[in-house]
Amino acid sequence: MTDIFKPSVTVAAIIERDGRFLLIEEETSEGVKLNQPAGHLDPNESLEQAVVREALEETAHEFIPTALVGMYMSRYHSKSRGTDVTYLRFTFCGHAGRELDQPLDEGILRTLWMTRDEIAATADQHRSPIVLQCVDDYLAGNRTPLHLLYTHPSVFEGGI
Repeated sequence: MTDIFKPSVTVAAIIERDGRFLLIEEETSEGVKLNQPAGHLDPNESLEQAVVREALEETAHEFIPTALVGMYMSRYHSKSRGTDVTYLRFTFCGHAGRELDQPLDEGILRTLWMTRDEIAATADQHRSPIVLQCVDDYLAGNRTPLHLLYTHPSVFEGGI
């Protein structure tokens, strides 16, 4: 029997303010890396709920998604684990709401506001090879309306 291919589904938030993008600096098994606020889709949540949750947990900022910038597939090789993982990433753009007084998620060292050029200059520190691609797609005006994403109510019930 053939193994079923199951990419790891993730979400990411593009948050731009005055030409700067909100990134996080995080401790990973490969060292300190830069990324958009991002993380895995959890059971019983929609993609939009996941990106709102991840942005809040990693930046302490409320996030209001307004559009889907793109869907990205990438493969990552973990040197420390010696394994390959394929990621399917849904990247949203939107607005940062209030910054709440709460600790950042475990492993998040700090948040940074960086220009596109500063992000490009630190490509060797990116958590994913598509961090800059997502920013460039956002700057190119790539937007898909959120109403094209549908989550069946059974997701929230944990079954069909």
